[in-house]
Amino acid sequence: MKKDTTTEEKIREAARQVFRSKGFYGCTSREIANAAGENVALVNYYFRSKSQLFKIIFEAAMDDFVLSMVEVFGSKKSLVEKMRIFIDLEYAFLAKHPELPSFILNEMNREDGCNIDHQKYFLKVAETGLFEECFKAQEEGYMRSISLNSIPLLIMSNCHYPVMAKTMLMQLHGMTSKEYDDNLNIHKKLVSDMLINFLFPQSN
Repeated sequence: MKKDTTTEEKIREAARQVFRSKGFYGCTSREIANAAGENVALVNYYFRSKSQLFKIIFEAAMDDFVLSMVEVFGSKKSLVEKMRIFIDLEYAFLAKHPELPSFILNEMNREDGCNIDHQKYFLKVAETGLFEECFKAQEEGYMRSISLNSIPLLIMSNCHYPVMAKTMLMQLHGMTSKEYDDNLNIHKKLVSDMLINFLFPQSN
């Protein structure tokens, strides 16, 4: 039997939507097949199992998530410029894919780590030379001398949380979705300035 790429793509797209909405344990292969308008046997034919299909979807999400980091951090720009550009790109990416932070965090927090090699994503960032650049900037007194482990926490808490908590914060402040998004655009500049002023006090 020859594989139909159209059917394969329909199943992949349906799985992407279902997994991101419900997570690995929250859905079945049959539910994915129904969302694709296909027979459940075809899910197994094209992807062997729900676990294998999930791995494809999750790794694609992580590749998208890490790609912008690698492109920015590997550039010849200064660390301050990289930080500002990265935050702009992060907010733009999350505006297009608001479900991704929750999806990735929930699945990576599973006991089995969703059976994904997470280290390869760390290595992609490491290969840009970013860490060596930061250590050098710290030694020269240009960058605040803190553990580099703290920097992703600072970025994620200030960039990802406002997206993940959108519904709650809209209700809390009585905002419409458009009002919240407009406010988030202003908040992005505040986050960028705050992080740069903290991490690079000598740049002011």
